Amino acid sequence: MNRVVITGLGVISAAGHNAADFWNRVSKGQPSIGPITTIPTGTLNVEIGAEVAGFEPADYFDKRQLGILDRFSQFGLVAAREAVSDSGISFDGEAGERAAAIIGSGVGGQTTLDNSYYAIYAENKTRVHPFTVPRLMINAATSHITMEHGITGPAYSVASACSSANHAMGQSFLMVRSGMVETAITGGAEATITVGTMKGWEALRVMANDTCRPFSKGRTGMVLGEGAAVFVFETLENAKARGAKIYAEVVGHGLSSDAMDITLPDANGAARAIGGALKDAGLNPEDVDYVNAHGTGTAANDVTETRALKQVFGDHASKFAVSSTKSMIGHALGGAGALELAAVVLGMRDGIAPPTANYQEPDPECDLDYIPNEAREMEINVAISNSFAFGGLNAVVALRKFDG
Repeated sequence: MNRVVITGLGVISAAGHNAADFWNRVSKGQPSIGPITTIPTGTLNVEIGAEVAGFEPADYFDKRQLGILDRFSQFGLVAAREAVSDSGISFDGEAGERAAAIIGSGVGGQTTLDNSYYAIYAENKTRVHPFTVPRLMINAATSHITMEHGITGPAYSVASACSSANHAMGQSFLMVRSGMVETAITGGAEATITVGTMKGWEALRVMANDTCRPFSKGRTGMVLGEGAAVFVFETLENAKARGAKIYAEVVGHGLSSDAMDITLPDANGAARAIGGALKDAGLNPEDVDYVNAHGTGTAANDVTETRALKQVFGDHASKFAVSSTKSMIGHALGGAGALELAAVVLGMRDGIAPPTANYQEPDPECDLDYIPNEAREMEINVAISNSFAFGGLNAVVALRKFDG
């Protein structure tokens, strides 16, 4: 089997429109949650989010592209461009045939869907934009990435709610490791801040009105975010042959189904995915230094995730560091796992574990080391990143610091 390494990454998020700006804020524990400005908020009960403010699509796309791209695809393309440029890789000729593209998205083109419904029901229009379907389909971001970069190998999208990106990256890892492909562009993209999406999440009564405080006593819920993170995965042999810089090595992927409830999480299911990632990577529990938690800030998730970590790691659960970067960049649903993996990769590179921001008071049921409020300088040799989705779909990615 091939060893799989990460040679490029790109990010667009509430914390910044590129990887450097994103990491500058996240590594300093600076939340990017605030009042929503990109949509009308008059009908909303929750008026905060982690939106990609100041994003001007015309700065990145020509008039023709603007007509066919939903906001989530725009995010995916921007992040993919940065990842490919950062990697220095080319997909010309046969390299494109030996490459995959797999992007996760939980809800796809919600901006297009919202605008179409508004046109029909509020403005009494009888037609919608002719590219409504190509804009809103969940595979749109993946398809546009293949066309822009000349990837002619396997390509598809993954939709598993909040685990979409981790499932997409896990599948990419397995493909590269098996030798099916040599390289993959993979990650997640989501544009969730629309009136319709916000109203749907409000109805579930899991949204915070002030900010996101994962694992903290008195937390009031999650905050929606948006954006994309995209990576270049490739075989170690290929990376070395072209002299590429290497951020980290992908070493394991675990996935499971709770088969319990459509919304409530289950510690046993989460534990199976975490344990599966360790087994796949050939890791012992005591090897793990840092966990980027799913950490949504809801009452149910944070307690359940804490229990799952204790179940898998036993006494070692009190010895590693855990944090939720959703406290700073919100919950980007199908894009969340990719944004969080970017924080893990950059933290591993720089020896910095990002904090759980907005932490106020310990919860007796959440009693691990959550790196409260301030980033921690520490060596991260092995890390895992958790995603646990509605529907009980769990996916975990394990990384190791590259050692040659």
